[in-house]
Parts: sequence; C-alpha cells; structure tokens
Amino acid sequence: MLTFHDSEKMKKHIPNLITSLNLVSGFVAIIYALNGNIVTASWLILAAMIFDFCDGLSARALKAYSSIGKELDSLADEVSFGVAPAIIIYQLIIRSMMLNAPMIFNSDTFNGSGMILLLPVIMPICGALRLAKFNTDETQTTSFKGLPIPANALAVISIVIAWHYAPSKILASFIHSNIALLIFTFVTSLLMVTRLPLLSLKTSHLRFKGNEGRYLMIVLVVATFAVFGIGAAPLIIPLYIIASLISLAIK
Repeated sequence: MLTFHDSEKMKKHIPNLITSLNLVSGFVAIIYALNGNIVTASWLILAAMIFDFCDGLSARALKAYSSIGKELDSLADEVSFGVAPAIIIYQLIIRSMMLNAPMIFNSDTFNGSGMILLLPVIMPICGALRLAKFNTDETQTTSFKGLPIPANALAVISIVIAWHYAPSKILASFIHSNIALLIFTFVTSLLMVTRLPLLSLKTSHLRFKGNEGRYLMIVLVVATFAVFGIGAAPLIIPLYIIASLISLAIK
C-alpha cells in the first residue's frame, strides 16, 4: 500500500519527470531538424518550452526543489533551446546556399562552405554560458541579465513557423540569405551572454503596479498578432526586449 511518505517522495520526482519531457522534445526536434523537417522540429521545441514552464510551476506548487532538478533543467534547456535551434539555423543556411546536407566533414567538404556551416555552433556555446551564469547568479530572480535561452529558441522557431504558415517576401528573403541568417545567429547568441537587463515573466501577483512591463509586452504582442496574424511571431522577442527596456526606464 502506498503510504503518505511514499506519495510525498513521489511528488518530488514530478518536476524532474516534466523536465525529462523537455529533454525528450528537444532530442526529437534535433532528429527532425537533421532530416530537414524544420517545421515539426520548431513545434517540438515549442512543446519543450511548455514542459520547461510546467516543471518550474510544478516545483513551486509541490515545493519540490532540488539541486539535481536545477542541473537537469539546465542540461535539458541546452539541448532543446541551444542545440536544436542551432541545427535549424544550420539547415536554413544549407538551403540558402543550395547545398546537400553534409553531416560528415572530410578534406573534400571542409572548405569555405563547410566553415560557414559550422558557425551556428556559437548558439549552443553562448547558450551554455548563459545557463552557467544564470545558475551562479543569485540576482536573477525577478529579472534577467541577457536573453534567456528559451527566448533565443523562440526567436529561431518563430521565423520558421511564420514563414511556413504566413509566407511573405520579407521572410522569404531573410531565410534565403545566408548572410542574414548568420547575422541573426550572432546577434541572438551574443544577446544571451550580455548584461542587458530583461524582464522575467515570473511574477508573484497580477496587480498592474510592479508588472507594468509584463502587461505592456502582452498588449504589444496581442496587438501585433491582431494586425499581422501568425506572421507577427518573429516580433515577439523584439517586443519583449522593447517592453523590458521601457519598463526599466520608467522605474
């Protein structure tokens, strides 16, 4: 028979189970991305984000915090929000250069083109540094310093999803330009390791005072989606940064 002590012990494993689902989603996203299905990979990364949100929510609700859970969360985030989006960028660059996917480099393929294809590695590197800094910085409880790694992944997949479901000439030009893709990759990656102050979406109450930036972001995102539909997805992260800077400026 399951005792109260056993049930309490089992509760402590629920957040880690949800974190593992984040990792599973990221791993499967990588498989799809490597096979060229970047749209499905993007949706799987979005699923990983939902699991990432829910594991923290369940940990707070069940008071099931642990050092193992903290480390597991970072490892899962690196896979789902660092490696997986970088492989999507890798595939987009391959398409922009009209190349076949060279998954194994040798003396024949490791040329100028091969070097360009390796540049997206900066994303998981900066993502790992971002997570390491976050785990050792006690000041990032109500705000962030640098772009959170899930936001980096959202920046990538929002472009893919918007381009697939609401194609436009602007998005088509962007994803078919290896220069634009590389600049985008470097910008989002470097934003993760900057000291740029940004809002944390976690809040202890729903009152307007103290949540001005969060409500501003919601209004801006809803308004842009109302006007542009799903094509507004790539604007989420720029609007998040704008709302964060405005919120900090008025404090």
